[in-house]
Amino acid sequence: MLKVTSDTIPGREIEETLGVVVANAVRARHVGRDILAGLKNIVGGEIGAYQHLLKESREEAITRVEADAAAMGADAIVAMRMATSSITQGASEVLVYGTAVKLRPE
Repeated sequence: MLKVTSDTIPGREIEETLGVVVANAVRARHVGRDILAGLKNIVGGEIGAYQHLLKESREEAITRVEADAAAMGADAIVAMRMATSSITQGASEVLVYGTAVKLRPE
């Protein structure tokens, strides 16, 4: 599945627009990660546990949006975007969305 943040795919022509695809992943923090993050706040530096958590969430949301696009018969997703938000204290959402399209055969 081709995925691009642009509205077009260089060298390819969009034959049909199938519709918007949206997927999300919501993850909660772990108490152990919170303790380590609190210590990092004191001494400074990157919080690897949270980076890993967000990476997993992004990958899961991308996998879900690809599956939705494939179910629609799409070859690609254009104008793909990602957003992150806090759902509640201790839980974050990664949202992925874009436009599923069918490409003209090469």
